[in-house]
Amino acid sequence: MKKSIITAILVAFLALPMFGQKYAYIDSEYILSNMPDYVEAQAELDRVALEWQQEIEKEFAKIDSMYKKYQTEVITLPENMKQKREEAIINAEKAAKDLQKKRFGKDGDLTKKREELVTPIQDRVFTAIDEYAKEKGYAFVFDVAGSMTIIYADPKWDINDQIMQKLGVTARDDSDDDE
Repeated sequence: MKKSIITAILVAFLALPMFGQKYAYIDSEYILSNMPDYVEAQAELDRVALEWQQEIEKEFAKIDSMYKKYQTEVITLPENMKQKREEAIINAEKAAKDLQKKRFGKDGDLTKKREELVTPIQDRVFTAIDEYAKEKGYAFVFDVAGSMTIIYADPKWDINDQIMQKLGVTARDDSDDDE
């Protein structure tokens, strides 16, 4: 009995510092969407991605055309020509898939472009969050935009506006978009 009381008191004293910690949350998507340079970077990424997607679609359209032409002529072609055409179609298809992987693959051009354009902006935001959290003594700052699920968050712990102010960013007025 005496041992369980001592254990309970010890647990209570160890848990007390946890209650003294300050927590806050941000919505990184909200902050970034209000940063003009981030919006411009996203628009540039979208433009480049569309351009590259159209380039790839043209290649696949050429392959489709090659295949259809081959299908109409296959009956009249000598065996060695059939084989050459089939190899040309296969090689063109491989080249198009390689281009697709080069542009949109895990370490592709789009990923590199995103790192070039977006990462410096995200780094600025995370540096501002880090500095603000240290200034205000927050133990944790959660990001509600990520995959972490927060069922309820008291708005008094929302520090989005303070982080945006630290970054020199003002919130966009979305009511103009409805018109």
